[in-house]
Amino acid sequence: MIFKSSPSNDFLAPAPPSGDQEYRILPLEIAFFSYDDDHNFRMDDSSLRYYYPPRLGANLCHGFETFEQLDDARDDHLDSLLTTIMDHERKTDAKSDADFITWRGMMTKIMASPFENFNGFEMNATCFQGTIFLEENHEHKLEQRQDQHRQPSRPGAPSQDMMSFWGYKFETLSLIPSPWAETSRDYIEHREDEVVNNHAQYCSVVRTGIGKTKMIIGGEVDAVWDAKPTDPDAPINWVELKTAEQPTTDRDMLKFERKLLKFWVQSFLLGVPKIIVGFRSRDGILTGLEELETQALPNNVKKKGKGSWDGNLCINFAASFLEWLKQTVVGDGVWRIRRRDKSPMVEVFKLEDSGLGDILTPEFVEWRQRWASDDETQS
Repeated sequence: MIFKSSPSNDFLAPAPPSGDQEYRILPLEIAFFSYDDDHNFRMDDSSLRYYYPPRLGANLCHGFETFEQLDDARDDHLDSLLTTIMDHERKTDAKSDADFITWRGMMTKIMASPFENFNGFEMNATCFQGTIFLEENHEHKLEQRQDQHRQPSRPGAPSQDMMSFWGYKFETLSLIPSPWAETSRDYIEHREDEVVNNHAQYCSVVRTGIGKTKMIIGGEVDAVWDAKPTDPDAPINWVELKTAEQPTTDRDMLKFERKLLKFWVQSFLLGVPKIIVGFRSRDGILTGLEELETQALPNNVKKKGKGSWDGNLCINFAASFLEWLKQTVVGDGVWRIRRRDKSPMVEVFKLEDSGLGDILTPEFVEWRQRWASDDETQS
């Protein structure tokens, strides 16, 4: 089955206001977990970080030789997310009902689809007890990465590995492990000498929704602006950190505006209100900082920018596509959701007629089946 993903007048009608609870359920953190410096799973907030501005003029190349990079060649599926949901259900004694459970990255690919004209994607899906579980097709992810590495850099330009490092370096320069008042001046002033390690992550699990679709999404958040509120229903002042080349021409501005689409979608989905962009020179010197309000980005792009994407269209497309997917991925088995590079179509087809693939862990399946059995006994 095929769903058209290219921009269409069918999706151009304005979405209802972001606070309309019948159209969008505002993201609310229901659980969280961490990966530590060795990327071991921890059911706590030990990897939560706080934002403190970096020094302008810092060299983002510094420390590349000692970069402790995560090896993500192994397919971790949804394991950590499912473990966290089980823990949340034990604590609340309530099932976390949703139409979809997935990582933020999957929903980002779907929502940005109408304006992502180059890169395709592949996902696996299965339906279990009325919920669709989505994961990235890991083999396709590794193939895309190999293709990127095979692309030659322009003469004199840094390598793909170096440019990826710049983003992690910017995070290291911008983060502190405790609130500002509890962090020493010495630590803040020597962040440029910290060994860059992308193993540690704080991951937020939120309940949210678009249109008639309810979702539970997990994703990494870079930092909190001040502190997490004690009220679990209060919004959190999360910060998303990004780097971009300092735009100097109209062409540069268009390129940056297109990057803003992904910045916005990622932050929109987890309820991150602020994006901080570190602008860099072509050789990796940090030249400036800009704070962007997530909610204002689509309107700014439409009225002040080149109009290269439309936020309302992305929301409406996601609402329609997810509703269609709920009617398509039903019953037992495993499905593939695929959009080929440069294609305007999203294909959905069945890979396996039975089973759940490796998308769900045996522990999660057993937990949910036991829950369903208890419900039947009580009724």
